[in-house]
Amino acid sequence: MITPIEQLRSISGEAHGLPSLERTYLGEQSIFGAIFQSAIRNVKETNADAVEAQYLLATGQLDNPAALQIAQEKEGMALELLIQLRSKALEVYSELNRINL
Repeated sequence: MITPIEQLRSISGEAHGLPSLERTYLGEQSIFGAIFQSAIRNVKETNADAVEAQYLLATGQLDNPAALQIAQEKEGMALELLIQLRSKALEVYSELNRINL
């Protein structure tokens, strides 16, 4: 039996456990920190899913071998997103340092 494709989820706000803007400005946590923590958590979760799929395939418990490839692609995409977020944050930081006040 073919399993349906998961629905896309929003990457903003409360959908991923990010703090609301009211709490962010009160100093609980910066929105940038929350985004990076969410991205790191996503990488860890997708990595665990890929490792589990590898184990299940190696032990012969995985019914659908394509599930391993899907899990590995999700892991790669999550890692690539985290790398891009880091690169953009560093780019913005260096640009802000170049501004003369």
